[in-house]
Amino acid sequence: MGGYFGYIILMIVGMIISGAAALWVRSSYKKYSKQTSYSGLTGAQTARMILDRNGLQNVPVEPVAGQLTDHYDPRSKTVRLSEGNFGHNSIAAISVAAHECGHAIQDATGYLPMKARSGLFPIVAFSSQVWSFPFFAAFFVGFGSDLGQFLVQLAAILFLAVFAFHVVTLPVEINASTRAYGLLTRYGVLSHTEASGTKRVLTAAACTYIAAALTALLTVLYLLFLSQNE
Repeated sequence: MGGYFGYIILMIVGMIISGAAALWVRSSYKKYSKQTSYSGLTGAQTARMILDRNGLQNVPVEPVAGQLTDHYDPRSKTVRLSEGNFGHNSIAAISVAAHECGHAIQDATGYLPMKARSGLFPIVAFSSQVWSFPFFAAFFVGFGSDLGQFLVQLAAILFLAVFAFHVVTLPVEINASTRAYGLLTRYGVLSHTEASGTKRVLTAAACTYIAAALTALLTVLYLLFLSQNE
């Protein structure tokens, strides 16, 4: 029973960490989505300029429904910007657009962590769906039993793939944000006063991935502790 309640507490802690990071992203995005960019470029125009200047004329820029649904699709080689960023010329819009272009450049240049993340994805898609089954099965048979210990260890092994995915994601996202800031500065899209706004938007976004990795780490440590707690 203690193992089950420990899991509940862990999930609550994870939700608090993730919720705080998400709140920071939304507050930063809301603030800078109201501030017009000095360049006057929309998110779509910014993305197109960056892609073209980096030899990625074949990568399309498309709108996608929703808020903060922006992403780069490596399968179709497409940058997709949410409606709020695609046609608007706010600091937030150009910052997010540049970040997604950073992913496109990573893909085109064979950035190793991105390749590793893509390679892990099929494994993670499976592990993230099934790791909880042996964990809850262990709860019913008893964490202290031999079978319970085996099931918890199996859950830990499966979740390690999820944790590895989050760890690999960190350099991918941080590098994309670093590239975004550098590109916007180099191409003169940002004025001096706008730079701090872009940094805040990109840093807040990166923190959501740090929060996810931290939550995954806590889960791994908890499972490993439980598997040794005979």
